[in-house]
Amino acid sequence: MNEAELAQRMRAERYFADDGLLTAVYLALTLDRPLLLEGEPGVGKTELAAVLARVLGRELVRLQCYEGLDAGQALYEWDYPKQLLHVRADATDVYREDFLLERPLLRALRRPSVLLVDEIDRADSEFEAFLLEFLGDFQITVPELGTVRAAVPPIVVLTSNRTRELHDAVKRRCLYHWIPFPDTDRERAIVRAHVPRIAEDAAESLVRAVSGARRLDLLKRPGIAESVEWARGATALAGNGDPWPVALRRALGLLIKDAEDMTVVRDHLDELIAP
Repeated sequence: MNEAELAQRMRAERYFADDGLLTAVYLALTLDRPLLLEGEPGVGKTELAAVLARVLGRELVRLQCYEGLDAGQALYEWDYPKQLLHVRADATDVYREDFLLERPLLRALRRPSVLLVDEIDRADSEFEAFLLEFLGDFQITVPELGTVRAAVPPIVVLTSNRTRELHDAVKRRCLYHWIPFPDTDRERAIVRAHVPRIAEDAAESLVRAVSGARRLDLLKRPGIAESVEWARGATALAGNGDPWPVALRRALGLLIKDAEDMTVVRDHLDELIAP
């Protein structure tokens, strides 16, 4: 699949990647390299993995990272009750693959998949050491069995919101890309793809307002997902008879999710949605 075909298939899934992201995805697929994505929350990092799974016809395997995540929760665990029953039956071979409980990393090695390692910056730095063998060679070592290698290398997408700096060893094994907020033309295309009922001029004013809100002094700038939800809500209200500016104001809780930010945006909303 060339870049043009990849872009077309992603657009069919309502994902509009810019040239930089499209190039990063294409190279990651071509070179079998994990793709490390950073950017503001809500710019489509997590969604990209789901889109690739659909485009490529692979299973999406998700590993949600959090503080305290350890190798047993991410790699594999032994099915101790099953092993105990085996021992009681006078059997001694209790370390077999059928006694392994799949966790996300092992599951991703055993079938064609897209592995999403989501918010890796939320995990402890020690956890990154467990990932190095997997990211470098698409394999894991089970001490009792040996090395488990992927017959088909998984497509790996790691996301980070930069709550902490990742180890250089992880970065060296990945292709890196920063996803910015979209420009107004691309965000308008995204909104119209997800909310087909919205009128062109309404989408234009909404996207302009979102872009202006992101330039305000906010604690949490709204992402693309919030733009789409705001469009859905405002369109529903407009369908019940609200003028578009009124619908935007009434549905503002779908865009802004902080009380202080809400006050700031409400104070500027008239100028943000002005023609």
